[in-house]
Amino acid sequence: MDQQRYIVDGFHIVHGGKLANVNIKTDTGLVYYMILYKAILALPCRMDIQHLMENERPFQDQYSLIPTNPLVMYQYIRTLEGEWEKSSKLAKLHAKTLFHQWVYALLSDLYGQSIQPSKPDLVTRTVDYMNTHLHEPIALDVMAEDLECSVGHLSRLFKQKLKISPIQYLAQRRVERAAHLLIYTGATLQQIAEQVGYPDAHSLSRSFKKIKGCSPIRYKKIQNRGMKEQEYASAVNPNQDLPGFMRENALQPLYSQLYNDIDYQYHKVDGGGLFMQGKFKMTALTMMLCLSLILGACSSPSQSTSGSQAETKPATVQTSNSTTEEGKSSVQAETRTVSTIRGDVIIPANPQRVASDQYMGYLLKLGIIPVGVRTFMLNEAWIEKSGISADVISGIEDLGGEFPMNLEKLVALEPDLIIGSIDKNIEDYEKIATTVFLPYWEGESTSGPLAKLRRISEIFGKEKEAEEWISTYEQKVEEAKKQIAGVVKEGETVSIVQVANKSLYVLAAEGGNYGSSTIYEMLKLPPTEQALNMEEGFVNISLEVLPEYMGDHIFVYGSWDEGANEVLNSEVWKLLPAVQKGQVYPYGSFGDKGDEFVMEDPFSLELQLDTIVNIMVEAKK
Repeated sequence: MDQQRYIVDGFHIVHGGKLANVNIKTDTGLVYYMILYKAILALPCRMDIQHLMENERPFQDQYSLIPTNPLVMYQYIRTLEGEWEKSSKLAKLHAKTLFHQWVYALLSDLYGQSIQPSKPDLVTRTVDYMNTHLHEPIALDVMAEDLECSVGHLSRLFKQKLKISPIQYLAQRRVERAAHLLIYTGATLQQIAEQVGYPDAHSLSRSFKKIKGCSPIRYKKIQNRGMKEQEYASAVNPNQDLPGFMRENALQPLYSQLYNDIDYQYHKVDGGGLFMQGKFKMTALTMMLCLSLILGACSSPSQSTSGSQAETKPATVQTSNSTTEEGKSSVQAETRTVSTIRGDVIIPANPQRVASDQYMGYLLKLGIIPVGVRTFMLNEAWIEKSGISADVISGIEDLGGEFPMNLEKLVALEPDLIIGSIDKNIEDYEKIATTVFLPYWEGESTSGPLAKLRRISEIFGKEKEAEEWISTYEQKVEEAKKQIAGVVKEGETVSIVQVANKSLYVLAAEGGNYGSSTIYEMLKLPPTEQALNMEEGFVNISLEVLPEYMGDHIFVYGSWDEGANEVLNSEVWKLLPAVQKGQVYPYGSFGDKGDEFVMEDPFSLELQLDTIVNIMVEAKK
């Protein structure tokens, strides 16, 4: 039961909790009884009893014993079975009375034999619950109710042990499973989304990019082009890359089947809290299983840490330089203090060896060459057009395609500063070097690209360089506005549509991706009312309601997608005013390295601006 092995010979009692894995193996067969019961407090009751139920949770204890008077207990069970099978209310009452007598005899043996029950681990049970229900929508309150604990208690224990919230871990686990299915099956993204608990392909894509750092399609394409065997293993098990001293403390995955070798059936009994099933095979062995709350196999989460990403504030920097009367620094500071959403972090004043799991384009634009980044950053579309020497890029160590970065390689690089973009990975990084947490995503939206650049520049004291680039870029934006003037007339609006896997997504005016910041925030093209009022960075819509979201001009990202033709050739699409007027602008393309609209670093923004302007100028002719 729950990976705890019991060798039984003759009469034996095993007690466990709801949802446990039970495997029974026998050479000769067995006779067993399984009793399922639920203990309910009769209110009002004493506060100490309520405290016991809430905190000690005695009905979840697991233990095993050989009864002192096995024949007496066996007779209780036989009589109980006979009474329970009768239909009368009086028989049901007698059955419950017999059950209480049986429990009394059980507890007397438990205390008399000085057996210490083991407490099931709530976090492990939660992880197993997630793995079991991975394909279903899982609400935290429903999960807590099924596990018979409060939401607050569950969240606190989960964060204390795994340093990550239950919902964050669930998202990570789903994306890990989706990555495995992407590589090893031919299922569509929509089919995979349904298998891992997402309502549609776009919702999966958003979470996938947030956790893996790239879109599912790009991930699969790069993996299929020659991912090393070690990287394949990492895609399935993120603990693959943990150093030994970390890996040994991680929860190891267990894949036991539920209730092997026994015919287990569940029957809901209205009005009763007791269920009994008997089954007989060819033996004199009797096993009695008294089950309340049962635990299952656990899966291995990555070492991680907690923290809220709901609010992001710019980093502020304090230096320890002393100054002369002329105001010039007389002593070079050895450290600087950076204020982040996780608190103040003391970093080297002039870090020389920086590793980052995001933001390579931002760092290079500020003149900072990282010593190591993730695989996907080394294959981004903007690199070939950036003018950066191939020798510079080849000198940056590939730290694997996963979050977190390959920790053993990271240790070998001896970085003096690490930039982490996902909260749950920060604790791993902090064991290696000084780490600054700078979230790439905030909820289901991205923060503004210029804001990201400013935050990174503040970490390195490169505010001047950042503002110089922003000033130059904004001048280009103003020139671009003049070039496209008149394409979108006064009073007209603009929509951005993404087509993916035969599904439609409308991008929001703020917090979107795939070039939405360039179109809406930089070029100031007027969004529709619907785009302005979206709470997240996108909304998934059906083809039937598409006209309600469309403006006078439509930008289409993903027209190359295999499912795009079904949408773009539909009657609903053809009847849109923007389509009939020829005010539709397909943009972006998918190659081996994606396109310039996948990322939002300064290099990508420059390319996005040129692409959008060229499209609109061509339409103006």
